[in-house]
Amino acid sequence: MSTKKEITYTNEIRVRFVETDPLGIVWHGNYIQYFEDGREAFGRHHGISYLDQKDQGFTTPIVKSQSEHKLPLRYGDTATIKTIYVDSPAAKMIFKYEIYNPEGALVCTGETIQVFVSLEGELSLTIPPFFEAWKRKVGLLDA
Repeated sequence: MSTKKEITYTNEIRVRFVETDPLGIVWHGNYIQYFEDGREAFGRHHGISYLDQKDQGFTTPIVKSQSEHKLPLRYGDTATIKTIYVDSPAAKMIFKYEIYNPEGALVCTGETIQVFVSLEGELSLTIPPFFEAWKRKVGLLDA
């Protein structure tokens, strides 16, 4: 029986005043930015950052995003973002997110899907070699 390896990274952010409404509650649109904060921290930690991708001649624009809000975050909270890479055989990157408040309660979940596009703007229908090498390095593909 085989189980898939879960590749994750957890980081913290502090909710800034500018991210809240007049009641001091985080405006729902800012959770997409928190997902990006998680993705960037994940990429830097696991060696697959946006700059690493650009160095290989690719960008990875988001083609789908979704979020589900369960509880609010407030100005001054330190939130924990867990970013989870979801492996796929397709030429895309799927991430799931879990955001927790300071008490450890789940406040938001989400998912984004990104595709590989060359710096010239051409959609890649196959997994770029650098991404295949990354998947081998982190144990998602046999060496």
